[in-house]
Amino acid sequence: MTEHVLVAIDGSPQSEHALKYALGMGDVELTVITVINPFDTDPNTIGLQSPTGIPGLPGYSEEWYDSARAEVEDLHAAVSEQATEEGVALSGEIEIGDPARRIVRYVENNDIDHVVVGSHDRSDLTRILLGSVAKRIVQRSPVPVTVVR
Repeated sequence: MTEHVLVAIDGSPQSEHALKYALGMGDVELTVITVINPFDTDPNTIGLQSPTGIPGLPGYSEEWYDSARAEVEDLHAAVSEQATEEGVALSGEIEIGDPARRIVRYVENNDIDHVVVGSHDRSDLTRILLGSVAKRIVQRSPVPVTVVR
């Protein structure tokens, strides 16, 4: 029986490691999910960020959103090519909002057997202050979660 695995990707090296891990899992069907977060939680972090450059300030610019969505679509196209080369069935989803909440909600509302996420391996102080998306997914997911470093 084929396992349906959800992989969270954002273009960061950590999410690339998570994808590589998932592609090597064997007989799986993959769905990649990227969450566009309109709140800039850390302007120094690689990945999708709001246009404001100010932590916590929402970016509602339509131009920014269109640009962010196009960037995600390009990322998903590249990932799709990579999966095709590996012989793995892949679909992509784009969500908007808080990454951990949207990923867990997607798992709850779809037939997902397993989640794979990358860890940004932040320092303990940063993790305490900002929280960890991977940690929140592990705590709230109704299915097993693999965290890849």
